[in-house]
Amino acid sequence: MASGKTVRLFLVDGTPGGMITAEIMNWTGHVIAASRSDLDALVKRPELSRTGIYILIGENPANSLEPMAYIGEGDQIKNRLYAHAKSENQNGKDFWNRAIILTSKDANLTKAHARFLESRLISMAIRAKRAKLANGTAPEPLLLPEADISDMEYYISQAEIILPLLGVNIFRAPKTASSQSSSAETSFPMESKDPVFEMRLPKSNIVARAQEIDGEFFVLAGSGARTGWLGVDHGYERLKSELETKGAIVPAGEGKTSVFSEDQAFSSPSAAAAIIAGRAANGRVEWKVIGSGLTYGAWQDGKLERSVASVGIGE
Repeated sequence: MASGKTVRLFLVDGTPGGMITAEIMNWTGHVIAASRSDLDALVKRPELSRTGIYILIGENPANSLEPMAYIGEGDQIKNRLYAHAKSENQNGKDFWNRAIILTSKDANLTKAHARFLESRLISMAIRAKRAKLANGTAPEPLLLPEADISDMEYYISQAEIILPLLGVNIFRAPKTASSQSSSAETSFPMESKDPVFEMRLPKSNIVARAQEIDGEFFVLAGSGARTGWLGVDHGYERLKSELETKGAIVPAGEGKTSVFSEDQAFSSPSAAAAIIAGRAANGRVEWKVIGSGLTYGAWQDGKLERSVASVGIGE
């Protein structure tokens, strides 16, 4: 069983849209999230005079599917943010509207630690493929003593817990181990207690597989999909087009079928089903547990009924 974590979020000005600090019990790290509009207040905080990492996040004008991000480090983070707040023609960055600052409460992060963390986080963001990085380079990690590397890897593991709570998902790589084969029949997931779901379009000879992992619905690499869109746009036609543009869905040779080139996260089973079918689709009905034929909706309802029975609700 996974152990729980106590995360402390503090709304600095008492509003959910304002500056937020985040900490984990017994972790020396400290995280601050603030909008660009609050930069004047952010740079006054003592944490911004420390060595640490910063993540700038904003909209990617070329693709609404993914944000744009820049990952950097500095001895005096406030100086780096001040430079990035300038306009593009002054060597600043216009795209970002939010800054995330990662430092240490005990002020023991050194320049070498920060450069190691910067390199690791850039590599993680590239692997996760959830954001377009504005970084021009991806520096190699510095050679640190073994004990320091262990400490920094632990720092990263805790940051991976906190950042999604602040709406930062650019480091969340799919926790599946899909085969890179083009056949969905050879794609098998890992690290989830939930079953594998299958969706079939027999007339088009399309088979797709998916799994719900860490709160997201992943269509696995090698899954088939219909090329193009049928009928009236139900809000997902643009999403399908953008997935095709970025190469997440590619043609499967001649014909009217495509294939997922990588594991792809969706906000819901219905979103995933619509992209595969090329039309509006009810994911609670379309997806079925492999081997049982149980629909996603029936599987979900069954879990609830078992919990209800175990605690005696309705008796």
